[in-house]
Amino acid sequence: MSKYLVTAALPYGNGPLHFGHLAGVYLPADIFSKHMRLMGEEIIYISGSDEHGVAIMQNAQKAGIGYKEYVDKWHHEHKALFDKYEIEFDFFGQTSAEYHKEETLIWFNKLYEKGAIEKHDEKQLQCQSCKNLLPDRFVEGTCYECGHDKARGDECPKCGIWVDPLKLKNPVCKFCDAKDIKAIDSFQWYLMLSKYQEGFDKWLAGKSHWKKTVYPYVKSLASEGLVNRAITRDLDWGIDVPLKEAEGKKLYVWFDAPIGYVSNTKKLFEGTDTDYLEDWWLNKDTTLVHFIGKDNIIFHSIIFPVMSMVSERARMVDDLPANQYLNLSGAQFSKSSGNSVDAMSAIEDFGSDAMRFYLASLIPEMQDSNFTWNGLEVKINNELANNIGNFINRCLKFYVKNYPEGLPDNDIPSFFKSSTCKELEELRLLYQDSLKKYQFKKAIEAQMKMGFLANQFFSDREPWAKIKVDIPHAQETLYHSVVIVYLLGVHFSSLLPNLSRTIRSHFADELQSKEFYERVYRGDLSELQSFLSNNPLKIFKKPEGLVPKIDPEIIKKLES
Repeated sequence: MSKYLVTAALPYGNGPLHFGHLAGVYLPADIFSKHMRLMGEEIIYISGSDEHGVAIMQNAQKAGIGYKEYVDKWHHEHKALFDKYEIEFDFFGQTSAEYHKEETLIWFNKLYEKGAIEKHDEKQLQCQSCKNLLPDRFVEGTCYECGHDKARGDECPKCGIWVDPLKLKNPVCKFCDAKDIKAIDSFQWYLMLSKYQEGFDKWLAGKSHWKKTVYPYVKSLASEGLVNRAITRDLDWGIDVPLKEAEGKKLYVWFDAPIGYVSNTKKLFEGTDTDYLEDWWLNKDTTLVHFIGKDNIIFHSIIFPVMSMVSERARMVDDLPANQYLNLSGAQFSKSSGNSVDAMSAIEDFGSDAMRFYLASLIPEMQDSNFTWNGLEVKINNELANNIGNFINRCLKFYVKNYPEGLPDNDIPSFFKSSTCKELEELRLLYQDSLKKYQFKKAIEAQMKMGFLANQFFSDREPWAKIKVDIPHAQETLYHSVVIVYLLGVHFSSLLPNLSRTIRSHFADELQSKEFYERVYRGDLSELQSFLSNNPLKIFKKPEGLVPKIDPEIIKKLES
């Protein structure tokens, strides 16, 4: 039996998450995971906070609190936000935890024993004023590739390159703002990626099915030769390097962070009979899927796969559906520049249905996309409210008004033999096939076509008029429409779980049971057909507006 091990890039414990994080990584991974689970697949969805690194040290120092207290704060805030958006992990852990340290050291020792980690002399920047070494974000300067004047010692936020700090122009110490920076002799331990070029190339050759925005990029990087990377730093926050001669050095954040997927899986199954390696990470029947943003491609397509291959602690990734960036009104999300939105306030104002639907429609699959408040209003009001909410509201209210005890299927032509049922089935297959291929926009289009089909069926047959002159025709229309309402509720389970629950709550308890609606989701309508042949189709809850429209005046205020 196939298994799916889905991971979402560990959110960095250094500040609030924004819509770009949600639409680019966590929401698509959640929709995919929910869908595969509904399809009956064995699946786990793993993530957790990435809690080491220079940026965390800097901001904890600025806040005047300890590193652990600082990362715990962001861990809890991130988890609270995910809960609000109904993004549900099987386990959401922390890389500052002891269990993660234990797993990371196993990986380090395995790699070290196999000669994949070596000590090398190197030059390192040092501030001559405060005498601090300047790894990563403790130094800032002008990017030697694009000229951006706020490039850091680890990466350039504008062009995205992995920066060689020695090449930075006009470097500035972030401890004391001094510009008297010199390169001094030092040493670090390196992951010797170059040793594994042949094995990596052979593996990568089988990944041509990856996205066109991923595979050619990775292939191009690999063709230039795998570059050895330093995996240690001179810091006071992180996991100690387990070598006597490395006293005072910590493992670099990019080395220990992806191991968090494995350590969090171990923690998930702690105390059970499940072996996190043999049953999942090393199981040949496991499909490993990393959901990431484009800025994380190199770590998940080259570095972590090589670490996995050499350590033999994990299988190498099968699918890498990396997304592009979601921008805010044409510019990158940036709290420091004021170009940001409070994701928690947004969902409290508009609810999970509206925010999940709009963000899902913006998933930047092949190119950057753009969040606007006006876009939210148009998308919800014109599509989710008018197309789905309005149909369900009209249908259920008219049905309950005329048939409060429901209708039996006696003398009503079978819905399951109708052309409408066949068309809905074709759209279901398109929706679910698109999700399995990580084509979320195509999937949403299929669901909206379901809504359009339902609206057209209801409106064209005019039950409000026919009930006065042709009762059997009106009954058929209403009965079939209410069955469609139920099917829509079921098929929204992965995309909009709250709306799905709300729709299904109008029906008999049997139709709401998990086992029942999961079979319907998979296209097995036999039990639904059997239930309806033996029970009247009754609505048990007073129909009310399911999808409130967004007030344009609120949008105007948000845009001002």
